[in-house]
Amino acid sequence: MLRRSFIQKSLFSLPIVSSGSLFGLNKKESSFKIGLAQWSYHREIRSRRLDNLDFAQTAKEKFNIDVVEYVNQFFFNKAKNLRYLSEMKTRAHDVGVKNLLIMIDDEGSLGDSNNKRRINAVDNHKKWVEAANFLDCENIRVNAQGDGSESEVAKYASESLSKLAEFARPYNINIIVENHGGYSSNAKWLVDVIKNLNEQNVGTLPDFGNFCIKSKPDEFSDWGGLDGCAVEYDKYKGVEEMLPYAKSVSAKSLNFDSDGNTIEIDFYKMIKIIKSFGYKGCISIEYEGTSHSESEGIMLTKKLLTKAWDLA
Repeated sequence: MLRRSFIQKSLFSLPIVSSGSLFGLNKKESSFKIGLAQWSYHREIRSRRLDNLDFAQTAKEKFNIDVVEYVNQFFFNKAKNLRYLSEMKTRAHDVGVKNLLIMIDDEGSLGDSNNKRRINAVDNHKKWVEAANFLDCENIRVNAQGDGSESEVAKYASESLSKLAEFARPYNINIIVENHGGYSSNAKWLVDVIKNLNEQNVGTLPDFGNFCIKSKPDEFSDWGGLDGCAVEYDKYKGVEEMLPYAKSVSAKSLNFDSDGNTIEIDFYKMIKIIKSFGYKGCISIEYEGTSHSESEGIMLTKKLLTKAWDLA
Protein backbone atom coordinates (compact mmCIF):
# COMPACT_ATOMS: atom_id res chain seq x y z
CA MET A 1 0.00 0.00 0.00
CA LEU A 2 1.00 3.60 -0.54
CA ARG A 3 -0.84 5.96 1.74
CA ARG A 4 -0.86 8.02 4.87
CA SER A 5 -2.61 6.60 7.86
CA PHE A 6 -6.17 7.68 8.39
CA ILE A 7 -6.84 7.70 11.55
CA GLN A 8 -7.56 -19.47 18.15
CA LYS A 9 -7.48 -21.82 16.46
CA SER A 10 -4.69 -24.29 17.45
CA LEU A 11 -1.30 -22.69 17.81
CA PHE A 12 0.30 -25.61 16.09
CA SER A 13 -1.35 -26.05 12.74
CA LEU A 14 0.36 -26.26 9.35
CA PRO A 15 4.06 -25.37 9.25
CA ILE A 16 5.21 -22.06 7.84
CA VAL A 17 5.86 -22.41 4.14
CA SER A 18 7.96 -20.53 1.67
CA SER A 19 6.75 -18.29 -1.12
CA GLY A 20 7.22 -21.11 -3.57
CA SER A 21 4.51 -23.34 -2.11
CA LEU A 22 1.98 -21.13 -0.41
CA PHE A 23 -1.13 -22.85 -1.64
CA GLY A 24 -0.32 -26.49 -2.32
CA LEU A 25 -1.31 -26.04 -5.97
CA ASN A 26 -2.47 -29.16 -7.76
CA LYS A 27 -1.33 -30.15 -11.23
CA LYS A 28 -4.27 -28.49 -12.92
CA GLU A 29 -3.50 -25.13 -11.38
CA SER A 30 -0.97 -22.63 -12.65
CA SER A 31 1.96 -21.61 -10.48
CA PHE A 32 0.75 -18.07 -11.12
CA LYS A 33 -1.75 -17.16 -8.41
CA ILE A 34 -3.62 -13.84 -8.41
CA GLY A 35 -4.82 -12.38 -5.13
CA LEU A 36 -6.68 -9.20 -4.24
CA ALA A 37 -5.38 -6.67 -1.74
CA GLN A 38 -8.21 -5.03 0.19
CA TRP A 39 -6.66 -1.59 -0.22
CA SER A 40 -7.88 -1.77 -3.82
CA TYR A 41 -11.33 -1.07 -2.35
CA HIS A 42 -10.30 1.53 0.25
CA ARG A 43 -12.62 4.23 -1.15
CA GLU A 44 -15.67 1.99 -1.21
CA ILE A 45 -14.97 0.59 2.25
CA ARG A 46 -14.38 4.02 3.77
CA SER A 47 -17.58 5.32 2.21
CA ARG A 48 -19.40 2.20 3.48
CA ARG A 49 -20.41 1.09 0.01
CA LEU A 50 -18.56 -2.15 0.74
CA ASP A 51 -18.37 -3.84 4.13
CA ASN A 52 -15.21 -5.56 5.29
CA LEU A 53 -17.20 -8.75 5.89
CA ASP A 54 -18.26 -8.84 2.24
CA PHE A 55 -14.77 -8.41 0.80
CA ALA A 56 -13.92 -12.10 0.32
CA GLN A 57 -17.22 -12.79 -1.42
CA THR A 58 -16.74 -9.76 -3.67
CA ALA A 59 -13.28 -10.97 -4.67
CA LYS A 60 -14.61 -14.39 -5.62
CA GLU A 61 -17.92 -13.50 -7.25
CA LYS A 62 -16.86 -10.34 -9.07
CA PHE A 63 -13.34 -11.27 -10.17
CA ASN A 64 -13.03 -15.04 -9.62
CA ILE A 65 -10.14 -14.36 -7.23
CA ASP A 66 -9.78 -16.79 -4.35
CA VAL A 67 -6.91 -15.28 -2.34
CA VAL A 68 -7.32 -12.07 -0.34
CA GLU A 69 -5.17 -9.72 1.71
CA TYR A 70 -6.87 -7.72 4.45
CA VAL A 71 -6.05 -4.26 5.84
CA ASN A 72 -6.31 -3.91 9.61
CA GLN A 73 -7.61 -0.34 9.29
CA PHE A 74 -10.91 -1.72 8.01
CA PHE A 75 -11.58 -3.75 11.16
CA PHE A 76 -9.21 -1.93 13.48
CA ASN A 77 -11.10 -2.51 16.73
CA LYS A 78 -11.96 -6.14 15.95
CA ALA A 79 -8.58 -7.83 16.42
CA LYS A 80 -9.72 -9.55 19.61
CA ASN A 81 -13.40 -9.87 18.71
CA LEU A 82 -13.63 -13.60 18.07
CA ARG A 83 -17.26 -13.41 17.02
CA TYR A 84 -16.40 -10.90 14.30
CA LEU A 85 -13.28 -12.80 13.22
CA SER A 86 -15.28 -16.02 13.09
CA GLU A 87 -17.73 -14.35 10.73
CA MET A 88 -14.85 -13.16 8.51
CA LYS A 89 -13.37 -16.64 8.49
CA THR A 90 -16.69 -18.36 7.77
CA ARG A 91 -17.61 -16.02 4.93
CA ALA A 92 -14.26 -16.54 3.23
CA HIS A 93 -14.40 -20.31 3.72
CA ASP A 94 -17.96 -20.54 2.40
CA VAL A 95 -16.95 -19.08 -0.96
CA GLY A 96 -13.64 -20.92 -1.18
CA VAL A 97 -11.39 -17.94 -0.52
CA LYS A 98 -7.96 -18.20 1.11
CA ASN A 99 -7.10 -15.51 3.70
CA LEU A 100 -3.41 -14.87 3.02
CA LEU A 101 -2.40 -11.94 5.20
CA ILE A 102 -3.33 -8.83 7.15
CA MET A 103 -1.57 -5.54 6.43
CA ILE A 104 -0.88 -3.75 9.71
CA ASP A 105 -0.78 0.04 10.06
CA ASP A 106 -1.30 2.59 12.84
CA GLU A 107 0.17 0.40 15.58
CA GLY A 108 3.41 2.28 16.20
CA SER A 109 6.83 2.37 14.54
CA LEU A 110 8.90 -0.78 14.86
CA GLY A 111 12.01 1.30 14.18
CA ASP A 112 11.25 4.00 16.75
CA SER A 113 14.34 5.27 18.58
CA ASN A 114 12.40 5.52 21.84
CA ASN A 115 12.64 2.16 23.58
CA LYS A 116 9.30 2.47 25.37
CA ARG A 117 7.42 3.39 22.19
CA ARG A 118 9.21 0.63 20.29
CA ILE A 119 8.23 -2.02 22.84
CA ASN A 120 4.68 -0.72 22.76
CA ALA A 121 4.64 -1.00 18.96
CA VAL A 122 5.74 -4.64 19.14
CA ASP A 123 3.07 -5.37 21.74
CA ASN A 124 0.43 -3.65 19.58
CA HIS A 125 1.24 -5.97 16.68
CA LYS A 126 0.87 -9.15 18.73
CA LYS A 127 -2.91 -9.14 18.68
CA TRP A 128 -2.79 -9.08 14.89
CA VAL A 129 -0.55 -12.15 14.87
CA GLU A 130 -3.22 -13.91 16.90
CA ALA A 131 -5.99 -12.61 14.64
CA ALA A 132 -4.09 -13.74 11.52
CA ASN A 133 -3.68 -17.20 12.98
CA PHE A 134 -7.38 -17.37 13.81
CA LEU A 135 -8.27 -16.35 10.24
CA ASP A 136 -5.97 -19.04 8.76
CA CYS A 137 -3.65 -16.40 7.32
CA GLU A 138 0.02 -17.10 6.75
CA ASN A 139 1.45 -13.59 7.22
CA ILE A 140 1.07 -10.16 8.67
CA ARG A 141 2.60 -7.25 6.77
CA VAL A 142 4.38 -4.72 8.97
CA ASN A 143 6.27 -1.46 8.41
CA ALA A 144 9.94 -0.96 9.28
CA GLN A 145 9.84 2.78 9.80
CA GLY A 146 11.46 4.89 12.46
CA ASP A 147 13.46 8.02 13.19
CA GLY A 148 17.22 8.37 13.02
CA SER A 149 19.98 7.40 10.61
CA GLU A 150 19.78 4.40 8.29
CA SER A 151 21.91 2.31 10.63
CA GLU A 152 19.96 3.37 13.71
CA VAL A 153 16.56 2.56 12.23
CA ALA A 154 17.94 -0.73 10.89
CA LYS A 155 19.09 -1.64 14.39
CA TYR A 156 15.82 -0.71 16.08
CA ALA A 157 13.64 -2.29 13.39
CA SER A 158 15.70 -5.48 13.53
CA GLU A 159 15.22 -5.73 17.28
CA SER A 160 11.47 -5.32 16.91
CA LEU A 161 11.18 -7.75 14.00
CA SER A 162 13.15 -10.36 15.91
CA LYS A 163 10.88 -10.07 18.94
CA LEU A 164 7.76 -10.16 16.81
CA ALA A 165 9.06 -13.16 14.85
CA GLU A 166 9.70 -15.04 18.08
CA PHE A 167 6.17 -14.30 19.26
CA ALA A 168 4.65 -15.27 15.90
CA ARG A 169 6.54 -18.53 15.46
CA PRO A 170 4.23 -20.80 17.49
CA TYR A 171 1.27 -19.24 15.67
CA ASN A 172 2.81 -20.24 12.31
CA ILE A 173 2.68 -16.63 11.12
CA ASN A 174 5.31 -14.94 8.98
CA ILE A 175 6.28 -11.32 9.60
CA ILE A 176 6.76 -9.68 6.22
CA VAL A 177 8.00 -6.16 5.55
CA GLU A 178 6.84 -4.07 2.61
CA ASN A 179 8.77 -1.32 0.89
CA HIS A 180 6.42 1.26 2.32
CA GLY A 181 8.02 4.60 3.03
CA GLY A 182 11.03 5.82 4.95
CA TYR A 183 14.20 3.78 4.58
CA SER A 184 12.14 0.71 3.66
CA SER A 185 11.59 2.19 0.18
CA ASN A 186 15.31 1.60 -0.36
CA ALA A 187 15.29 -2.09 -1.27
CA LYS A 188 18.97 -2.59 -0.47
CA TRP A 189 18.45 -1.24 3.06
CA LEU A 190 15.41 -3.44 3.60
CA VAL A 191 17.03 -6.58 2.20
CA ASP A 192 20.08 -6.04 4.41
CA VAL A 193 17.80 -5.86 7.46
CA ILE A 194 15.99 -9.09 6.51
CA LYS A 195 19.17 -10.92 5.52
CA ASN A 196 21.02 -9.99 8.70
CA LEU A 197 18.08 -11.10 10.84
CA ASN A 198 18.14 -14.57 9.29
CA GLU A 199 14.76 -15.44 10.81
CA GLN A 200 12.84 -18.17 9.00
CA ASN A 201 9.50 -16.43 9.51
CA VAL A 202 10.62 -12.92 8.52
CA GLY A 203 10.43 -11.93 4.87
CA THR A 204 9.41 -9.25 2.40
CA LEU A 205 6.36 -8.09 0.48
CA PRO A 206 7.67 -6.36 -2.65
CA ASP A 207 5.32 -3.64 -3.92
CA PHE A 208 5.72 -2.57 -7.56
CA GLY A 209 5.39 1.11 -6.75
CA ASN A 210 6.54 2.08 -3.27
CA PHE A 211 10.16 2.95 -3.99
CA CYS A 212 10.12 6.71 -3.40
CA ILE A 213 13.13 7.52 -1.22
CA LYS A 214 12.71 11.30 -1.19
CA SER A 215 9.56 13.27 -1.97
CA LYS A 216 9.30 16.68 -3.53
CA PRO A 217 9.05 19.52 -0.98
CA ASP A 218 5.32 20.00 -1.42
CA GLU A 219 4.55 16.31 -0.92
CA PHE A 220 4.35 14.23 2.23
CA SER A 221 7.87 13.29 3.22
CA ASP A 222 7.06 10.13 5.16
CA TRP A 223 5.53 8.07 2.36
CA GLY A 224 6.55 9.75 -0.85
CA GLY A 225 4.74 8.57 -3.94
CA LEU A 226 4.71 7.87 -7.63
CA ASP A 227 3.41 11.40 -8.15
CA GLY A 228 5.84 13.98 -6.85
CA CYS A 229 8.85 11.78 -6.10
CA ALA A 230 12.21 13.54 -6.19
CA VAL A 231 14.39 10.45 -5.72
CA GLU A 232 13.14 6.97 -6.53
CA TYR A 233 14.91 3.65 -6.07
CA ASP A 234 14.89 1.62 -9.29
CA LYS A 235 11.61 -0.25 -8.88
CA TYR A 236 12.59 -3.17 -11.10
CA LYS A 237 15.90 -3.64 -9.33
CA GLY A 238 14.11 -3.27 -5.99
CA VAL A 239 11.57 -6.01 -6.70
CA GLU A 240 14.33 -8.29 -7.97
CA GLU A 241 16.38 -7.73 -4.81
CA MET A 242 13.41 -8.41 -2.53
CA LEU A 243 12.15 -11.54 -4.30
CA PRO A 244 14.44 -14.05 -2.54
CA TYR A 245 12.68 -13.18 0.73
CA ALA A 246 9.18 -12.59 -0.67
CA LYS A 247 6.14 -14.37 0.73
CA SER A 248 3.70 -12.33 -1.35
CA VAL A 249 3.98 -9.67 -4.06
CA SER A 250 1.87 -6.53 -4.44
CA ALA A 251 1.07 -5.54 -8.03
CA LYS A 252 0.49 -1.80 -7.68
CA SER A 253 -1.49 -0.14 -10.47
CA LEU A 254 -2.62 3.46 -10.91
CA ASN A 255 -3.35 4.74 -14.41
CA PHE A 256 -3.91 2.83 -17.64
CA ASP A 257 -3.41 3.79 -21.28
CA SER A 258 -5.84 2.98 -24.09
CA ASP A 259 -4.21 -0.44 -24.56
CA GLY A 260 -4.80 -1.43 -20.95
CA ASN A 261 -1.18 -1.04 -19.86
CA THR A 262 -0.18 0.80 -16.70
CA ILE A 263 1.46 4.15 -17.35
CA GLU A 264 3.68 4.36 -14.27
CA ILE A 265 4.92 0.76 -14.12
CA ASP A 266 5.98 -1.68 -16.85
CA PHE A 267 4.06 -4.79 -15.78
CA TYR A 268 5.66 -6.86 -18.55
CA LYS A 269 9.12 -6.09 -17.20
CA MET A 270 8.04 -6.73 -13.61
CA ILE A 271 6.39 -10.06 -14.39
CA LYS A 272 9.37 -11.18 -16.45
CA ILE A 273 11.61 -10.53 -13.44
CA ILE A 274 9.25 -12.42 -11.14
CA LYS A 275 8.75 -15.35 -13.51
CA SER A 276 12.46 -15.64 -14.31
CA PHE A 277 13.23 -15.78 -10.60
CA GLY A 278 10.91 -18.77 -10.25
CA TYR A 279 8.56 -17.16 -7.75
CA LYS A 280 5.45 -19.30 -7.37
CA GLY A 281 3.59 -17.49 -4.62
CA CYS A 282 0.74 -15.02 -4.84
CA ILE A 283 0.77 -11.77 -6.80
CA SER A 284 -1.98 -9.59 -5.37
CA ILE A 285 -3.71 -6.77 -7.21
CA GLU A 286 -3.49 -3.40 -5.49
CA TYR A 287 -5.28 -0.84 -7.62
CA GLU A 288 -4.78 2.66 -6.28
CA GLY A 289 -5.79 4.87 -9.17
CA THR A 290 -8.66 7.32 -9.41
CA SER A 291 -9.36 7.45 -13.15
CA HIS A 292 -11.46 4.27 -12.96
CA SER A 293 -13.85 2.88 -10.42
CA GLU A 294 -12.12 0.51 -8.03
CA SER A 295 -13.86 -2.49 -9.59
CA GLU A 296 -12.81 -1.39 -13.09
CA GLY A 297 -9.24 -0.81 -11.94
CA ILE A 298 -9.07 -4.25 -10.35
CA MET A 299 -10.36 -5.92 -13.51
CA LEU A 300 -7.94 -4.00 -15.72
CA THR A 301 -5.06 -5.01 -13.45
CA LYS A 302 -6.10 -8.65 -13.48
CA LYS A 303 -6.26 -8.70 -17.27
CA LEU A 304 -2.85 -7.04 -17.51
CA LEU A 305 -1.26 -9.43 -15.00
CA THR A 306 -2.56 -12.44 -16.90
CA LYS A 307 -1.40 -11.07 -20.25
CA ALA A 308 2.04 -10.14 -18.88
CA TRP A 309 2.49 -13.58 -17.32
CA ASP A 310 1.58 -15.36 -20.57
CA LEU A 311 4.06 -13.23 -22.52
CA ALA A 312 6.92 -13.39 -20.00
